[in-house]
Amino acid sequence: MPDFEIGESEFLLDGEPFRILSGALHYFRVHPDLWVDRIDKARRMGLNTIETYVPWNAHSPRPEDFDTSGMLDLERFLRCVADAGMYAIVRPGPYICAEWDNGGLPAWLFRDPAAGIRRQEAHFLAAVEDYLGRVLDLVRPMQVDLGGPVVLVQVENEYGAFGDDPAYLKALVEIIRGAGITVPLVTVDQADDAMLAAGGVEDALRTASFGSRATERLAILRRHQPSGPLMCMEFWDGWFDHWGGIHHTTSVRDAASELDALLAAGASINLYLFHGGTSFGLTSGANDKGTYRPTVTSYDYDAPLDEAGNPTPKYHAFREVISRYTTVRAAAPGAAEPAPEQAVPLSEPIPLLADPAAWGDWTQHPVAPVLDELGPQVRLGLYRVELRGGGGPEVLAVGEVRDRALVFLDGDPVGVLEREHHERALPLPRDRGRLEILVEDQGRVNYGPRIGEEKGLVGPVLLGGEPVTDWSVCAIDLDRVPRLWDPAPAPTGLSGIGPAAWRAAFEAVPGTDLFLDTSLWGKGIAWINGFCVGRYWRRGPQHTLYVPGPVVREGANELVVLELEVMPDPTARFVAGPSLGPLEE
Repeated sequence: MPDFEIGESEFLLDGEPFRILSGALHYFRVHPDLWVDRIDKARRMGLNTIETYVPWNAHSPRPEDFDTSGMLDLERFLRCVADAGMYAIVRPGPYICAEWDNGGLPAWLFRDPAAGIRRQEAHFLAAVEDYLGRVLDLVRPMQVDLGGPVVLVQVENEYGAFGDDPAYLKALVEIIRGAGITVPLVTVDQADDAMLAAGGVEDALRTASFGSRATERLAILRRHQPSGPLMCMEFWDGWFDHWGGIHHTTSVRDAASELDALLAAGASINLYLFHGGTSFGLTSGANDKGTYRPTVTSYDYDAPLDEAGNPTPKYHAFREVISRYTTVRAAAPGAAEPAPEQAVPLSEPIPLLADPAAWGDWTQHPVAPVLDELGPQVRLGLYRVELRGGGGPEVLAVGEVRDRALVFLDGDPVGVLEREHHERALPLPRDRGRLEILVEDQGRVNYGPRIGEEKGLVGPVLLGGEPVTDWSVCAIDLDRVPRLWDPAPAPTGLSGIGPAAWRAAFEAVPGTDLFLDTSLWGKGIAWINGFCVGRYWRRGPQHTLYVPGPVVREGANELVVLELEVMPDPTARFVAGPSLGPLEE
């Protein structure tokens, strides 16, 4: 079997120098029936390795769970890599960042006040050991020295940007080695002296993350890694987007030039990203550096392969650079054909406020609970209370809204409280009637000190300065939404003012990628044949949702839309290609 090790200045494969030319491809952001296609396109660009994170919270939404089905089938993914004749790098965390909800850490970890997250603390390390044991049971037989593709396993992720606890990192190394991992271990940190010093650990090669000034940053890395191969574990060739912002892009020429500088210096690389894919469902994270900003559904990232897996100008430019340093034998993939276009009406709307019992389960609470108290992964909650004041206007105030609250009085919309705008109060026209607040978790912070915070209405809810008590709360089960029409409800005569679920039937060629235009809608979530393709928002920059071909079936297909606000045009339009927003070059 091949032997892979760290040499004095290079990686060694069976004793011979080996340069890692890797690209990040997250199995959990790509439909599994498309893994082979994406991996093949990496090979055709000249890469020899595929890197992936492992999202703990996706595999374990509850402590007792470890799901490896469908898009979470890591073993199948690694076999696809091996079948393509490529190698693999696995980065299991426990923290991954990745613009993924909560940085990959399960929300249930934070419900235990004794758990010391990302440090040497017994409760946290016990949970980590259980998780890593399950992941590495899949990875262990896939190591290169056992005939598999895995050549490196990463310890934590950019830990130097978070903390300085060498005992914690050492404990992770012991857990990983104790699980039977024999291939070399690595750490990654930004090319900053303090971060590289805090994030390194004995028995793991230091690597760096950066997207520019490659020569300078490799020199910083070398100061902290006097021997061994130089590697940029995250060569940032693009960036991610927030709702309400622009669509970030990077210069093809500049990115190719930096890649050339890395390879000319003899470094190994991992493109972050080769193919970003999509944060399907409600898996996007958020950032909060004083202002909360949720991340869009698309994880296109301006990568060499776009969100739908098609080569971009950056793909061809990178392929040309790579060909200067290695032989690229396979032909480049051809350009994609436009996706089929059609428009179909949305009909049979079901208003949420008319019968919430069909959408989830009600519980009673003396004070408004956070969503986390209602169960794991509750993303949407309807809070209801009867106000019994004298009937005059009053001020409704909340300690903090996480993350967006639509307020209704006797079924009529009153206003919106947005965390992003630091809004915590609004006037009610009267202090009597049925008050309903629909609260949406827009994604947990994935980087920085606000990781793990609770969602929902946080702190006291006050009316005229007095606490509001005796709440009924419905935890909306989003898995039920595509099934609301079974059995069919009575017609509602709804005018298009949300929140409401809508549906449409359409014909399509099976296996064909589609792009759903959301530019004329408000804010909500969409499903195709029960598969959640993600969030949309009129705020942009993203105005299409990518529908992977394997989700599209022969004959009749069903689109379901949960519109939270207003459906001004109840028409579903499928368009020829993506619309990800105004560009930044």
